[in-house]
Amino acid sequence: MSTGRVLVGFDGSVPAVRALDLAAEEAVRRGAALEILYALPDVDGAAPVLAVATDRVRERHPGLEVVAVPVAGDPVSALVSRGGTAVLTVVGSRELGGIAGLVAGSVSRRTAGRAEGPVMVVRGDRPARTSPGQGHVLLVVCGDDEVDAAAFAFAEAQRRGVGLRVRHAGTYAPTTAEASAAPRASTATDPDRRASRSRDPRALVTTSAAQDAETGGPVLAVATRGRRHGAPRAVRSLLRDARCPVVLVPAR
Repeated sequence: MSTGRVLVGFDGSVPAVRALDLAAEEAVRRGAALEILYALPDVDGAAPVLAVATDRVRERHPGLEVVAVPVAGDPVSALVSRGGTAVLTVVGSRELGGIAGLVAGSVSRRTAGRAEGPVMVVRGDRPARTSPGQGHVLLVVCGDDEVDAAAFAFAEAQRRGVGLRVRHAGTYAPTTAEASAAPRASTATDPDRRASRSRDPRALVTTSAAQDAETGGPVLAVATRGRRHGAPRAVRSLLRDARCPVVLVPAR
């Protein structure tokens, strides 16, 4: 019997297909069911698209429990509503980098900004460079209140059998206790450690986080402030540049 469910938004586009494939893998990895959601103005047109998605998943993962859900309405509202009880929500992104990567109106960005749980944003144009079991999970720390993001990152690293790398965003300066502990706890390189000791926000390692995203662990776990605070600049950069999926975990 499945434990929990992974929710994925699907509309038949190339980014949605990539999101579907990764969502199915995540459901298998977690022992969860996969729920495929297609939101559109008229649900009469949903059946053929959902049938294609369901068949694709069942061919690749015969034992996986799959549920197709057509919803009449706004995709973001539907994903946020049904994602409230999901262990993970997965959305594909059409953003192509540069200015397009900062478009606030995208379904992926708006879903991540409003969701109450973790949201995996999958780029449709940049396949990950790592193979299963290789790479690392990257946690980008943007503030002191990101316990949920840290817990998610640790769990994902353990689940995948890979290492965990922690980076500080350029706008985040650790407290004195955190800064003194960072060299012992971090897997960062020596220059990164020297930057952490300085406790100067301008010296911390935004660029290194971006480089990690480019060369890539299988998942990036970061925290987002949601609608009230907006996503930190480091998070927006990762969404724009990362070649691996980015998981946004809301800070509570």
